[in-house]
Amino acid sequence: MEDRIERLENLVTLQDRTIEKLNDALFDQQRQIQDLEKLTKRLAGKLKVLENALDDSGGLDVPPPHYNG
Repeated sequence: MEDRIERLENLVTLQDRTIEKLNDALFDQQRQIQDLEKLTKRLAGKLKVLENALDDSGGLDVPPPHYNG
């Protein structure tokens, strides 16, 4: 009976460690997701600025000043 109780206690301890590791990994992943979302928003904003600049300058259909053809 003592052996069974000891095995169960060891199993619970192992499960507690596993849950703690999984929780830490989940926390790290969530932080990475939040960082990536912020970066995506910043890049989308920069892309919008560039698109607006291209629209204001006539886009890519205008030949560059050094073009002789």
